[in-house]
Amino acid sequence: MILEETFTLPNGVAMPKLGLGTWMIEDDVVADAVKAAIAMGYRHIDTAQAYGNERGVGLGIRESGVARDQLFLQTKLAAEVKDYEGAKAAIDGSLETLGLDYIDLMIIHSPQPWAEFGGEDRWFDGNLAAWKALEEAYEAGKLRAIGVSNFKQADLQNLLDSATVKPMINQVLAHISNTPFELIDFCQRNGVLVEAYSPIAHGKILDNAEIKAMADTYGVTVPQLCIRYVLQLGLAALPKTGNPAHMKSNAELDFVISDADMDALKSAEEIKDYGDASMFPVYAKS
Repeated sequence: MILEETFTLPNGVAMPKLGLGTWMIEDDVVADAVKAAIAMGYRHIDTAQAYGNERGVGLGIRESGVARDQLFLQTKLAAEVKDYEGAKAAIDGSLETLGLDYIDLMIIHSPQPWAEFGGEDRWFDGNLAAWKALEEAYEAGKLRAIGVSNFKQADLQNLLDSATVKPMINQVLAHISNTPFELIDFCQRNGVLVEAYSPIAHGKILDNAEIKAMADTYGVTVPQLCIRYVLQLGLAALPKTGNPAHMKSNAELDFVISDADMDALKSAEEIKDYGDASMFPVYAKS
């Protein structure tokens, strides 16, 4: 059962392969989504300072009825925090907002502030400063693991060259029709596990007739095929939903995509437009 399968991070911490993403789930309802997911067997929950729902996620975890040490909670340091003192305060702020004694994994949300995402300035010094605060919180036991998100090779190399604790995770946009193979290979060669957010392409892949036809041959849904695809690439998967029926379906992955079909999916035509999500930097097409 996929909900019981884990990856082992470089420091020995076990992280469930399938998690629940909570982006765009409002703070006043996210606790119910978290509790529903945990009740059906999810043990990995993802949130972020930028989502504005850490309070509700923490409440859901505390009220889930499952022991804290059986759950894996991940949050993200806001992309705009690029200084040591600011990062230190933000880490403590997340702990307070979540109402938890520790966070299982905390990652830098982006190598650049969102307003400058994709620009030439990679904020190398700022990321090293923020990373130092994460390292100290990790050494103090506030964080069980630390990593990054949306980091390209140069951004990762900056930390790999200077960090005392190497990044354990890089959470990136990865799905059928948009899989950053070179970045994934670089991460894996350097011992950095890759997490795929938006594995269902923010819903846009549901309109793809060829993907639907392949899913039909396996007797599964398009979302199930998409999640299985990233898992078979050796990535963790973080589909986002507040719908318990979708949570249940997303975890029903008792099938294997053939090598031939994986090759076909790897070369699927790229999605050019993420629709309403295109306003967000990570989905914008230049």
